[in-house]
Amino acid sequence: MLSRSHLGVAKPGFLLVHPDFPSRSALSWTLGTTLRKHDRRMSFLTRLQCYVRERNYGSRSDELAISRSERVELGKRRIGSSSLYSRPSLSEMKNERIENRAKVYEFLRGIGIVPDELDGLELPVTVEVMKERVDFLHNLGLTIDDINNYPLVLGCSVKKNMIPVLDYLGILGVRKSTFVCFLRRYPQVLHASVAVDLAPVVKYLQGMDIKPNDIPRVLEKYPEVLGFKLEGTMSTSVAYLVGIGVARREIGGVLTRFPQILGMRVGRVIKPFVEYLEGLGIPRLAVARLIEQGPHILGFGLEDRVKPNVKSLLEFQVRRASLPSVVAQYPEIIGIEGLEPKLQSQNNLMGSIFELNSEDFGLVIERMPQVIILKQNSIVKHVDFLKDYCSFSMQQVRQMVVLCPQLLALNIDIMKLSFDFFQKEMKRPLDDLVAFPAFFTYGLESTIKPRHNIVVRKGIRCSLSWLLNCSESKFRERMDYEGIDMDEMVPLPSFDMKMLMEQRDDESGSDCDEDSEED
Repeated sequence: MLSRSHLGVAKPGFLLVHPDFPSRSALSWTLGTTLRKHDRRMSFLTRLQCYVRERNYGSRSDELAISRSERVELGKRRIGSSSLYSRPSLSEMKNERIENRAKVYEFLRGIGIVPDELDGLELPVTVEVMKERVDFLHNLGLTIDDINNYPLVLGCSVKKNMIPVLDYLGILGVRKSTFVCFLRRYPQVLHASVAVDLAPVVKYLQGMDIKPNDIPRVLEKYPEVLGFKLEGTMSTSVAYLVGIGVARREIGGVLTRFPQILGMRVGRVIKPFVEYLEGLGIPRLAVARLIEQGPHILGFGLEDRVKPNVKSLLEFQVRRASLPSVVAQYPEIIGIEGLEPKLQSQNNLMGSIFELNSEDFGLVIERMPQVIILKQNSIVKHVDFLKDYCSFSMQQVRQMVVLCPQLLALNIDIMKLSFDFFQKEMKRPLDDLVAFPAFFTYGLESTIKPRHNIVVRKGIRCSLSWLLNCSESKFRERMDYEGIDMDEMVPLPSFDMKMLMEQRDDESGSDCDEDSEED
């Protein structure tokens, strides 16, 4: 029983009493022995450290004892042994760049390119890279002369500059066939950033109501626009045109046809031109209409072309009071190069054909300024038609041409039909045509026949001028009259300046001061 109870006692989880644990005196002896061993170990370490320091000091002293020349030689040996981690000096790098640039210059001179302007430009370090740029430009169609005209293009990287710019132009719709002309006119585009420089300009043009499909044509006509500041010349020129009366809805079409306006300074180019035409007697609103119809007239040089041409017109007997009508009818006349010789040539030609004098020639120019561009064959052919087919005398022909110079430019086949109807149906004397030669300028089916039939049905006898020289509404009013008002038989002028200044429904007030200008 006792043994069973002894066996049932649980074994403790930790030692409470150890029968072999030393006594207090034995423990003290053991601890002292351990401390003495630790002291001896520390003393040994201290002596070892002192020995190492003495050895290091001795080696440094030996090294200091080496002569200066030996140290230099030793340094060279050490550098040579570790050349894998050495770097070239700044002077060595500079000499290498100079040598590489000299090789690139030698290559360029060898193919005919003058590199004098490239001195301050960062160039490729190898001839192979420069050759790649030259070959790329050649493949585009540019010649050595083109590169010499703007050698800075050689500073453009093919991959970083040229290809991104040309790809962007192609995406816009600029035709590849025009790239050569494009780059010849504005090679600086290859330096541009697509995102920073080109895209904002394209967005601005679209904001000027230029249709997306017209953007490529605008850029082809005037690639220099890609280099303009948005808030500079472009914005002020457009604002000025709106200010003088150019309709807002016409701005997009005006810029599409003549985008060079965007590069014109208001104070130096546009405003002086407008004011000069005003000085001739053309109202400002009429000038605005002329710009809408032909914006290219703003490109006529005022001093070197417009003023000399106006002077030539006056010299050939065009009356000063008629200058506004002449310019309004045919604005190109003030921009024709060599106008004076052309005037002299036509004056001599008409004088030789039907003895037209200088004063009558001035009247012809006033009534149809386009006569100066008529070919001699056309003039002779029309004169022969009036003489031979219609049986007018030369004196009558001269009189008819002075009154209506348009006779020299009409379709002869249509003139024959009108003349046959005049003789066979209207049965009027030839003197009626001499008095009103503009008869040939009216449509036979649309005007002459219907009105003739009406007056015949009503039994009215009238002149050709009274019959034809009025609008349809005016003619209907005349048919309601019981009698003919003789004052209405006076021919109206062939050109009415008021037609240019008709108000439009979409016009609004100007938001630009007329006197504002940009120098």
